[in-house]
Amino acid sequence: MQIKPNSVVFISYQLSFPNEEGEPEVVEIVDENEPMVFIHGLSGLPEAFEANLNGLSVNDTFDFTIQAEDAYGVVDPNAIIDLPKSIFQIEGQDTSDMLKVGNFIPMTDDQGNRMQGMVVQVGPETVTMDFNHPLAEKDLMFSGKVIKVREATAEEIAHGHVHGEGGVHHH
Repeated sequence: MQIKPNSVVFISYQLSFPNEEGEPEVVEIVDENEPMVFIHGLSGLPEAFEANLNGLSVNDTFDFTIQAEDAYGVVDPNAIIDLPKSIFQIEGQDTSDMLKVGNFIPMTDDQGNRMQGMVVQVGPETVTMDFNHPLAEKDLMFSGKVIKVREATAEEIAHGHVHGEGGVHHH
């Protein structure tokens, strides 16, 4: 069976991106024992990622690079903001451990959307946070193998995620 929209796809892969010398540096490895599982066309992954898997079958291997602009885009300078240090204060807790440059802090914007911000700078009154995707500006190099492909059930398509093996278990 070939991968097409609404296939449930099980893949193992490694993700690399070029370091400053342009050499691939492996940043994530997903092995066959705990594969990544998603519904093709509903994964929320970059379209270019899914396009490269279209038509592959079980045991096919893949090796492709997605340019940054087709992956997580370029860095948006408006996503780097200074926030008052006071919003990080939690009553009775010392938050200085949390406010270290390079730390990721989960936050919620005024619409209730969750996002990860990275601490860029800590000043006496403000904290500079970067809300760009950590993979922005990176070319993503994927290599891996298709482990299993099956049809998604009507229920999985309606829910937008995989149930059963490798998926979400509803209780």
